[in-house]
Amino acid sequence: MKLRFRAAAAGLALAIVIPAFAAAAWADSGANTPAMRTIEVDGSGETRTSPDTADLDLAIETEAKTAEEAANRNAALATKVIDALKSKLGDKGKITTGGYSLNPEYDQRASEKPRIIGYNAQNSVTVHTGALDLVGPLIDSAIAAGANRVNSLDFSVKDDTKARTEAIAIATRDARAQAEALASALGVKLGKVLKATTMAQARPIPMRMGRAMAMSASVATPVEPGEVTVSATVSLSFEIE
Repeated sequence: MKLRFRAAAAGLALAIVIPAFAAAAWADSGANTPAMRTIEVDGSGETRTSPDTADLDLAIETEAKTAEEAANRNAALATKVIDALKSKLGDKGKITTGGYSLNPEYDQRASEKPRIIGYNAQNSVTVHTGALDLVGPLIDSAIAAGANRVNSLDFSVKDDTKARTEAIAIATRDARAQAEALASALGVKLGKVLKATTMAQARPIPMRMGRAMAMSASVATPVEPGEVTVSATVSLSFEIE
C-alpha cells in the first residue's frame, strides 16, 4: 500500500517538472528570436468615368375624401404615367412599379381630437435605362401624364472593372510612395511586402429632386449626368531590412 502511494507521488512530481522544464526551454527559444519590424501604410486613389446607366424613380400622389376615391385616382394616373413612359422608352430599358401606400390624413388642430379628413395614395414607378439621352424626355412625359414627384435620379456604370483596376493601381502607388518616404525619414530600408489588402467602390451620381411642377410641352428638362467616381484604398505592410 505504501509503495503504490509513493509511486503515485513520484509520478505526480515528474508530471509537474516536465511541463515546467518545457516551458522554460520554450521561453529561452522565444527570447532569442528578434521581433519583426514593419511599416504599414494606407494609400488612396480614384478615377472618373462616364456613366452608362440611369435609374429614375417617379411618384404619383393623389388625395381624396375617401380611401377608395384616392386609390382609384392614383391607379388611373399611374396607368397613364406607365403608358407614357413605355411609349417614350420603347425597348431601351425596363419599367417596374415600386412602393405603394394608402394613408389617412388627420386634422391636427390642437383644440380638437385628431380626426380623419381624407386619404393620401402614393405609387412609385422606376425606369432603368442605358439611353441617357432619353432621361429628360422621360421625366417630361411622366409629368405630363400625371406624375407629381421625382424621388431620385441616379447615374452609374454597368461594368466598372477597368475603372476599379486603375483606381487600385493609383492607390497602390500612393501607398508605396508613403512607405518609401517614411522609411527614408527613419533611415531604414523597405523589404518585401508582407500583407496587402484593397477595397474599391463606385459612387453613383445622385440627382435628388423634389415635387414636380406641371411643365409646358415646349420646355424640355435638361439632364447632365457628369462622371461616376470610382475610389480605392490599398493597405500595405512592408518588412524593414
